[in-house]
Order: sequence, then C-alpha cells, then structure tokens
Amino acid sequence: MSKMRIDKGDWLVVCDGRKALILENLGDEMFPNLHTREVHEQTNPPTSAQGTDAPGRFDAAAGARSSVEQTDWHDEAERAFVRTLAGRLDTAVSSGETSALTMVASPRALGMIRADYSDAVRKALQGEVGKDLVKLPVYEIEKQLLLSGAAK
Repeated sequence: MSKMRIDKGDWLVVCDGRKALILENLGDEMFPNLHTREVHEQTNPPTSAQGTDAPGRFDAAAGARSSVEQTDWHDEAERAFVRTLAGRLDTAVSSGETSALTMVASPRALGMIRADYSDAVRKALQGEVGKDLVKLPVYEIEKQLLLSGAAK
C-alpha cells in the first residue's frame, strides 16, 4: 500500500449517513496537518420512531389482500443527507474553495453519494476510501489514513 497523498489546501471529507467532517490540510504533502473546516450532522432516529402507521393494505385480484412495504424513513433521511453533502461539495469546488478532495466514507454511504457527484466534484476527486472513520478524532483519522498508508 502506498501512502495517501493530500496536498496543502486539499479537503478530506469523512462521512457516513448521519455525520460529515470536512477537513482541510493546512500542512503540506509530506507533513499533513488536518483541521476541521465544517461539521454537518443530522439526527436520524430509527424508522420505527419516525413512522407510526402500519403499512397500507389493498385488495388485489381474485379477492386476495396485499400490503404495501413500509417506507424506510431512516434510509430516506440518510440519502437526503448525502445528497445535501454532495451539493455542498459541488458548491465548494465550483466556487474555488478547494480544487481537490478525497472522500472517506462507510461503504454504504460511499455508494449512496457517488450517484450525486456533480461533474466538477468528479474531476476534483483524488480518491475514495471505503472506511467508516467519522466517529474518530481528527488526529486518529490522520493516523489511520495519511500516516499508516491507506491506498487511494
């Protein structure tokens, strides 16, 4: 594995479906110094706490009864969160706040956010890492990714 490269001014975005840390490298390529630029968080209780009604039922053909699958509100909220985050990253790249970023997310969140990348974000994207590190302190994220040699 080669050491991850993040230049001065590059962003490292660490997220899952409920929290995102946007970290900026204030150091250089050899000695990274990540600082928290933004924190985005949403409360997202389980679906059982969000939806109280039972799934709908309807009459199907030949007198049989059927039901509609219950909406997974928790999943919907996670998808909306990563969609909003992708929009924020597009704004940052388009306005020149950063020219390069690396995405570190749980594999599930990474799969969700990829569909929402704009062309500008795709061009600025230096790499993706499928790890859930959002609950770790910044120095530990730095150690896990930049110093231990996580591959791009």
